[in-house]
Amino acid sequence: MAPAPNFGPREREVLNAIIEAYILTGEPIGSRSLSRANSEGLSPASIRNVMSDLTETGYLEQPHTSAGRVPTAEAYRYYVTQIANRSRSISDVDQGVIESGLKDASDLAGFMERTSHVLSQISQRVGVAVAGGPKEVLEHIHFTRLGDNRVLAVVITKSGVVRDKMLRLEHELSAADLDIAARYLNENFRGWAMGNLRTELQKRIEQERSEYDRLMRSLQALYKHGALADDRHVQDVYLEGAANLIGNADQERLREILKTLEEKQRVAELLGAYLDANQEQVRVVFGLEEFEPQLKDFVLIGSPAKANGEVVGSLAVIGPMRIDYQHAITAVSYITQLFEKFTQE
Repeated sequence: MAPAPNFGPREREVLNAIIEAYILTGEPIGSRSLSRANSEGLSPASIRNVMSDLTETGYLEQPHTSAGRVPTAEAYRYYVTQIANRSRSISDVDQGVIESGLKDASDLAGFMERTSHVLSQISQRVGVAVAGGPKEVLEHIHFTRLGDNRVLAVVITKSGVVRDKMLRLEHELSAADLDIAARYLNENFRGWAMGNLRTELQKRIEQERSEYDRLMRSLQALYKHGALADDRHVQDVYLEGAANLIGNADQERLREILKTLEEKQRVAELLGAYLDANQEQVRVVFGLEEFEPQLKDFVLIGSPAKANGEVVGSLAVIGPMRIDYQHAITAVSYITQLFEKFTQE
């Protein structure tokens, strides 16, 4: 459902007030408590009418018959579009926390590790920082036989990077064998991320050895000696604040969520799936269950980290949709700017 285009000032104020009060308290919001705080002086009865309309359109829900209302996922999405138009100047308090937390960082690893800590501290959710470039994607591979059990592997990635690597094999491979191996890889794996390609290729080598014995022997030799190594895609994942999720889910689901977050490569893939190298602003991503079912009703607030215009990492806050969006967005944005300055020093 798209945000209602006919929301007037009254609906916007009531909805935003409910969301902000719920983020702060975690308790369903009633019309009486809202009437004491609204700037238009609306009566509880008028607010109840607006809340009823917002419930019918899917922006609020009522957990219990006698309880107040809580925001839905659509409400949070709408709220994010509203605060996008507000000033994103970071507060003095958050700026102090960030600069104090990052001041002793002497290298990239130290900066990213401290970033995960300060993002967790400010958001009271999970702070994540990933150091390492985006995944390399295969465009084309070619092998050249040089003799003496040596093979030159030339790999071209989708981003236009050309890498060549000298391989020293235990056994000689003919030019015909190398051509067949290259053709197999190009026809079956063009467009694959190198890490995924290596995993799938190893699986096929094990499963199909008997059917394609000669081809698989060639591929195994080339694979073993690093022809498909993703040398640039070495990622360090720093994650802090998982304990902040306690109380936001039942124990069984919490265990599954924590298990997901402990798989740091999976977290890196999550950020890689949603953070676009070309994005200019912090991105707020709902619907994480499409990538990982355990993260249903969670949100990712993140940005790529760039050095001289090239993506060399990413940073984000991950947590339930009940999160202080303004603080998280401004913190991620500010640290992204600090990161670029840090890498230029």
